[in-house]
Amino acid sequence: MASGRAASPGTSPEPTGRRGRPRPVVEARKAWEADVLGPAVTKSPERQEQFATLGGIPVDRLYGPDNAPEHLDRLGYPGQFPFTRGVHPTMYRGRLWSMRMFSGFGTPEDTNRRFRYLLQHGESGLSIAFDDPTLYGIDADDPESAGEVGKCGVNVSSLHDMRRLLHGIPLADVTTSMTINGPANIVWGMYILTAEEMGVPRGRLGGTTQNDILKEYIAQKEFLYPPRPALRLVVDTIEFATKSMDRWNPVSISGYHIREAGSTAVQELAFTLADGFAYVEAAVERGLAVDDFAPRLSFFFNSHNDFFEEVAKFRAARRIWAHAMRDRFHARKERSWWLRFHTQTAGCSCTAQQPELNVVRTTIQALAAVVGGTQSLHTNSYDEALQLPTEDAVRIALRTQQILAHESGVAATVDPFGGSYYVEWLTDRMEEEAQKYFDRIDALGGVIPAIERGFFQREIQEASFRYQREVESSARKIVGVNAYTVDEPIKVPRLRIAESARVAQSKRLKALRAKRNAAAHARALEQLRRVARTETGNTMPAVLSALRADATLGEIVHAFQDVFGSYRERSMF
Repeated sequence: MASGRAASPGTSPEPTGRRGRPRPVVEARKAWEADVLGPAVTKSPERQEQFATLGGIPVDRLYGPDNAPEHLDRLGYPGQFPFTRGVHPTMYRGRLWSMRMFSGFGTPEDTNRRFRYLLQHGESGLSIAFDDPTLYGIDADDPESAGEVGKCGVNVSSLHDMRRLLHGIPLADVTTSMTINGPANIVWGMYILTAEEMGVPRGRLGGTTQNDILKEYIAQKEFLYPPRPALRLVVDTIEFATKSMDRWNPVSISGYHIREAGSTAVQELAFTLADGFAYVEAAVERGLAVDDFAPRLSFFFNSHNDFFEEVAKFRAARRIWAHAMRDRFHARKERSWWLRFHTQTAGCSCTAQQPELNVVRTTIQALAAVVGGTQSLHTNSYDEALQLPTEDAVRIALRTQQILAHESGVAATVDPFGGSYYVEWLTDRMEEEAQKYFDRIDALGGVIPAIERGFFQREIQEASFRYQREVESSARKIVGVNAYTVDEPIKVPRLRIAESARVAQSKRLKALRAKRNAAAHARALEQLRRVARTETGNTMPAVLSALRADATLGEIVHAFQDVFGSYRERSMF
């Protein structure tokens, strides 16, 4: 291959060796191997272990000019297609990443107090964690909610709960991320209506709903309806946001949960972008112009322990997305080519053993996200593997980001590893491996047929099994778990969520049902069913009407299920 660089005027090109590289480079490598490396390895052999990334990509001893990008257009400059080096020319020299701490527990009032605490300590955006009943579209007083209300996030069962959750929060000035998927359209509707009651119009609201239902079937399993109607509801939100909320990201296409389920970095990269392509295709099928909605699509990635693999993953993701949006979907706006993403450090990497070591893991992962060019970041608390985080643990996690931003120097230059022989080789390799997955998904007929056939689920299960086997055999060392262990009790302050949260929420729902206008409530839910049956009508206005009529989260979900049915996944074993 040609290097892509022309010879200087008045000179002749140097003779080339292997892979089209200048012969002096090749000869210098051979000389080093013979004169320096050989004797050193003979005297002191290398460790007898497999050198590979966390995802299993073999890593060579050394990377040099023969591994560098062949063409400048594969690397480019920051803020320039294909955005390998970042979507903004100045990156953090102009504006630091948003620091978001994923927060939520107990009643709306409990979480509101935590939000205020974080904002006072320098957080620049909210990130709402919802409990399992909310994520599954179940009201707090439903028997299936017993034991789970407020335990792993905040409970929100009605519009009134959202008002309590956001009381006193300056929604016009703070962007909000909501990690909600199956009932995302309903919870987003609650947020919109609450903001309007505060005097903040829709057009001023900035934030993100995760709303990535495809990855629920792939990894997290919090789905409410079959895949095809569920995808339709996501497109409804994209269309609604495109027409009236141009500061809102209606979908955050999420690889985080794919990685937490046990995938490799390549699988996270490929499956996430494949889901993104599916949303774009569905929105275009609806009749939306790609340049009208693509600039508001965002992504959510995991950052794990293998520092360089994570940096390469983020860089490859930007490049793949830019080429697909320009060449496959024919987007013409530059912002449509941007892959903007939030990152969360890897919860699955945190250990219950010696939990204080998680501070170190989180720091490495956060550094990889920043070096990789993230737009916002959540750092997990060191007690992640044990419980919802205490205030002290959250503060340490936030301070980790602030130290990176203001003391480490990594925000001073753009893409500091750009041009690294290893990082550029690994970025190319990640892109190549992702393309192999895209080809397999296309051969199955696309993302939804692949979900229905269990393709993604099997791939992740096999990767997870391989990793667990390596840990159990000690082939992969996890400090504090199977290496450098100590026999000491865990000393972590405990945060306990009492059942009082369920009692309080249930009483509120009982009072709400007693005082609402029953006829208006019934009419609103029936209108919702009628729109859902049309298959093409946008359901968001009907969702907002149902919420105004005091329909609860669970009641609206049941109305959709009356039309769409529920979904049971085929067994993968």
